[in-house]
Amino acid sequence: MSDNVIKFRKPKPPPKAPNPLLRKLMIIAAVIVVFALAWIYVQVTGVPPQ
Repeated sequence: MSDNVIKFRKPKPPPKAPNPLLRKLMIIAAVIVVFALAWIYVQVTGVPPQ
């Protein structure tokens, strides 16, 4: 084939931004996990006497 033929190609789509709702849910889940781990730690070790 000849090299002077124009090849029409579809441009690559721009990368999609992450879903903001999914990001918000991940942050809320991480906060809940941190509080749960802190609560479990206090239950296992006991509260230090004052």
